[in-house]
Amino acid sequence: MKSRDPLIRAKRFQIDDARRRLAQIDTMIAEFERMAQELDRDITAEEERSGITDPRHFAYSPLALAARNRRDNLQRSAQDLKAQQEAAKATLADAESDLALVEAAGEMDRAGRVENAGRRPPLRPGETARH
Repeated sequence: MKSRDPLIRAKRFQIDDARRRLAQIDTMIAEFERMAQELDRDITAEEERSGITDPRHFAYSPLALAARNRRDNLQRSAQDLKAQQEAAKATLADAESDLALVEAAGEMDRAGRVENAGRRPPLRPGETARH
């Protein structure tokens, strides 16, 4: 089993790293969505203040237009992060299945050693059995 310990540690590190990355992505997505909602409220308030809701109108508020652009960028970034989130979930699932395989192989090795420990070694040619 000792020979598998470094491999198991490496797999556990990969899992921890994948979980950490996934948590960071989740946090960023939530933050971007929160910021986009705040910008939506700001846009609505500015449009109500100016009385113009069409961004193509010549007198449309520059503040509302800048907030719209910022909101759209945040929404695109959140969508990009969701794609990265799916990739991170797949990486985590792969790392977890790899760890399970390595641990199962280690268990099989241990079980094989215990089973073989009670047996006598095979006789060599010309040897007789001693009791």
